Amino acid sequence: MKPGGLHVVMTTAPDTPTAERLAETLVAEGLAACVQIVPGMTSFYVWQGEPERSEELLLLAKTVHPRDCLARIEALHPYETPEGVALPVTEGLAAYLRWAGASEG
Repeated sequence: MKPGGLHVVMTTAPDTPTAERLAETLVAEGLAACVQIVPGMTSFYVWQGEPERSEELLLLAKTVHPRDCLARIEALHPYETPEGVALPVTEGLAAYLRWAGASEG
């Protein structure tokens, strides 16, 4: 796989059960080769005109199907407007890129 084929999709979750459900579903359905959950994140943002602060978990999904991955996150996520962004991978270890591309359905 060439480097531009892999993306990192980022989203957040309000709690561990939600993060694990999202991660397990994306991997089980072949939409991500790997999803990492990073705990201990604090998000600051404005929601409906009010400043907010939330303790969240960050999810990093490695995928060659960013649109499908983002659509599934949106369908499963408990937030009204979940975070969902995809960044292209421009460089990487060749063996990892091959593994990631081969791991998805």
